[in-house]
Amino acid sequence: MTNEKPKYNQNRRLKQAKLQRKIRQSQKRLARLRMFYKLFLIFGLVFLIMFILKMPQWRLNENAFDSLNNSALEIVNNHIVPEQKILSALRRNQVPTQPIFLVKTDDLKKSITQLEPIQNVYIRRFWFPARLQIIVIERTPIVTISPNLETPPIAFFSADGKLIGREYMPLDESYDTVAVITYGSGDDYRNWDVNKVKNFKKLADLIKAETGEEVEYIDYRNPKDVYIKIPTANIRLGSINPSVFDKIWRLPSLIPQVKMINQKVKYIDLRWDSNYIKLDI
Repeated sequence: MTNEKPKYNQNRRLKQAKLQRKIRQSQKRLARLRMFYKLFLIFGLVFLIMFILKMPQWRLNENAFDSLNNSALEIVNNHIVPEQKILSALRRNQVPTQPIFLVKTDDLKKSITQLEPIQNVYIRRFWFPARLQIIVIERTPIVTISPNLETPPIAFFSADGKLIGREYMPLDESYDTVAVITYGSGDDYRNWDVNKVKNFKKLADLIKAETGEEVEYIDYRNPKDVYIKIPTANIRLGSINPSVFDKIWRLPSLIPQVKMINQKVKYIDLRWDSNYIKLDI
């Protein structure tokens, strides 16, 4: 009886040891399977990422700058500069070949901002399919220049004093600008600074505020004898100096008088300290 019990215990330990070996072997096999599964997933993901990144939709069409009828390029917010000029500026650069999210747009912006009416440019990059949106911020016209009453404007000044030539004329009618008639002699408009340009705009706005009438044009052909035309009459200012702005307040009392006169009025004279209405006799 005593010999059977140790033998039973020994057999039991052998069975437990054998069972534990099988468990360990199963765990090792599962660990290997997990490792192979993880490696398979990693290599699969790497392959998938490489495949996606190499897809042509991540890159701009090589003909993106060839024409305006291209889904890879959109130009918006331009009212003065024709799209064709912006496209020509883009053509100074090679179409980027790297994926769109790696494309640097600094050179593209530099080329476009060289166009005089453009003040700033924002370039948005869109992914898949790759495309560019060119958002231009143009200078705001405030004064137009004409050599005489019969000739359309040949140039304009922007709010920051930039003179823009005839290649960007005519302007859209939606722009609220002051028409200045000048030969350029005596006071060449090409030498005007931003303060002088703003004074023309300030003068026109002040007259509109006091009379309720739009300024049709400022006749600056003789800088020492300036006229301003509103629908009711011509306004003679003489030379434009700081005191001119102090004389505009007289107009609200003079305009009703002009409208009551049955004769044709040649101009309202603001050159002197007293009010003076010149009849066209």
